[in-house]
Amino acid sequence: MANHQFTEAEIAAVYRVIAERRDMRHFLPTPVSAETLAKILQAAHQAPSVGLMQPWRFIRITDRTLRHRIHELVDEERKHTAQAIGEYDNTARMAEFLRLKVEGILDCGELLVAALCNHREEHIFGRRTLPEMDIASVSCAIQNMWLAARAEGLGMGWVSIFDPKKLGALLNTPADAKPIAILCIGHVSTFYNEPMLVETGWRKARPLTDMVMENQWSTHE
Repeated sequence: MANHQFTEAEIAAVYRVIAERRDMRHFLPTPVSAETLAKILQAAHQAPSVGLMQPWRFIRITDRTLRHRIHELVDEERKHTAQAIGEYDNTARMAEFLRLKVEGILDCGELLVAALCNHREEHIFGRRTLPEMDIASVSCAIQNMWLAARAEGLGMGWVSIFDPKKLGALLNTPADAKPIAILCIGHVSTFYNEPMLVETGWRKARPLTDMVMENQWSTHE
């Protein structure tokens, strides 16, 4: 039987990059080389997608004024999110959220917007009963970018605090396309030892044992 396993060093590198991936918010202004950015985007394009629909579209933001307008949209939604947290939880939690750094849009070396493609209704294979598999496919592409960026020594942050209709209008996307992620990529002074929301005390990560069931749904609450 053929041995398709990677070498021990290669296997260790795969698990290491997964373990050390972080959703980054703090960046240095150092530019990202065009070669490295191309490699990261190629990693995204090698992601699996249901029915091979490849629903990911990436818009690179190079205009500084546009970057500031995107930041304004995010800041607007940040305030709405804080208000919703206050109504759902309490005002102390709302204030705690407002103290969090939720993005690095104005600081990162590269800014991209990931969007779902238009004409998605034409892709039926794998989506007839699960149309949200288009989002799952784009998420796989973004995860590939995260891992590739970390392997290259770069940080990446996924910003989802924005109104997709307003961002779509700003970027002139087709009506049936949908922005789902603002991606900050860049050099960092250090990577967080743990996810930032854990380090800041916002939330504790639950163990794997709480997520794995056998034969039927069971609760660990």
